[in-house]
Amino acid sequence: MAGSFREFLHRVREHGELYEIVRPTDLRNIAALVPSSEKALLFSNLRGYSMPLVSGLFLSRDRMAIALGVPYAKIEEKLRRAMDHPVEPKLIKNAPVKEVVLAKEKVDLYQLPVPIFSVMDGGPMITGAVVIAEDPEYGLNAGMYRLMLKERDVTGIDIVTPNNLRRYAERALSAKKPLPISISIGAHPCEMIASAFKAPLGTNELTYAGGLRGEPVALAAGETIPVPCIADAEIVLEGEIIPEGWTQPEGPFGEFNRLMGGLHYNPRVKIHAIMHRRDPTYYALHMPWENIWLSAPIYEAAAWRVLREAGVSATAINVTPGGCCHWHVIAAIKKQPGDGKNAIAALLSIADIKHVVVTDDDIDIFDPLDVEWAIATRVQADRDVLIISNARSKPLDPSLSPTEGIPTTAKMGIDATIPENVPRERYNRIVYVNEGKVNLKDYIGQGPREAGAVARVADEVSLQALAEKILRALSESHRFFGEILGLFPEEEYGNIARAIAILNEAEKIAQGKEGMYQVRSPAWNS
Repeated sequence: MAGSFREFLHRVREHGELYEIVRPTDLRNIAALVPSSEKALLFSNLRGYSMPLVSGLFLSRDRMAIALGVPYAKIEEKLRRAMDHPVEPKLIKNAPVKEVVLAKEKVDLYQLPVPIFSVMDGGPMITGAVVIAEDPEYGLNAGMYRLMLKERDVTGIDIVTPNNLRRYAERALSAKKPLPISISIGAHPCEMIASAFKAPLGTNELTYAGGLRGEPVALAAGETIPVPCIADAEIVLEGEIIPEGWTQPEGPFGEFNRLMGGLHYNPRVKIHAIMHRRDPTYYALHMPWENIWLSAPIYEAAAWRVLREAGVSATAINVTPGGCCHWHVIAAIKKQPGDGKNAIAALLSIADIKHVVVTDDDIDIFDPLDVEWAIATRVQADRDVLIISNARSKPLDPSLSPTEGIPTTAKMGIDATIPENVPRERYNRIVYVNEGKVNLKDYIGQGPREAGAVARVADEVSLQALAEKILRALSESHRFFGEILGLFPEEEYGNIARAIAILNEAEKIAQGKEGMYQVRSPAWNS
């Protein structure tokens, strides 16, 4: 199903989710054009470059669904199956990415159309690459890291935060050896999503990509380094992390949190070879939106998993873009007593999650207005807000005080479920009479005034007969006023109201504590 990056691009085009820009385009305009488009953009006429560029592939849930071949709501389930049933990658010969191999003095990174994103960026940044490294003890590791172009054959690499590749680089540095890496640009989304997982040390994330594909990821042996690359990628860079430590300035860069990151000190990468297909397309993952949408399904999968393990029945999970798809989770649950607090505790155990809201399953958690309404009407702060201090944090949180080492954060959960000791009838929502049964467009426009638009008031006999019909209906079941209207759709609204008034005046009916009309019993006033 998965195929290659270019096959995915073809499917995006077939679904009408891709615009091709044929007018000459300056590379400095890419970053501003991509988020203004409802579709992904393919720039086939970049000024000064022979290679086309595509961006914005993951700026919508629809394109994420196209990437993984299932509706967006089913992506989490597919990710879970992939993690439960990983598939080892395999080496192949005659890899498509080796159709052109440029090594040594032929290496020139500035032949690639690597854009700049923000005004304050330190330089052109490779953003959408799958980086593969290998450690003698822990084996293959795949991750996604940005690389800033510094020289014709030198990049930076951002591994300033704790991660598995940093661990590999630290081990190589302690042995005073370079760490070989391959950098695959234009890999299929299965490989990119799997590489974004925070897998335990020693886990090869490409096995998760194989699980997503339902078949092994095809790898190709390195040409200048002893590390494989993704065989059907559009472009591959082969290089080594120079064993000089975290000493070279890198950045600034616009981060996933929609803010400018600071200048970091990182290692550099010496590029020994560039390999690509004969007609490659450069993929520029747009920051920050494509980055966060790639992360959303991963955190959603983690949220479903921890809730299942906590024994909480969830009906929907929303890792929100407002929380940068890293920090905020909203979960709707079928609540049993205590489940709201248990759900909060489980969700806050996910590494990067900072704020959690838990609601009942009657709340549309994809509608911010509905979520805010649940918080406003169901929460008592001293009872329903939980705060955990000194939890591990993601360093890019700008609200943290500057500190050395790994920072800690406060985590918060809001239990916006209906409290156990509050009657549920307090939360009966407004439902308009005939809601969903009438259409405004049937009433808009000018036409001749119909005679039927004049109300027809029934005579006294007819009103008495209607009142008896209503009384018989109420003897079978208690009804709200609006439900009584629904029983007699051919009767005039005003006549039904008058008939109910007759029954009220005769003390034949009354309203119960819920407001429903019912037949008045002889002992009503006793």
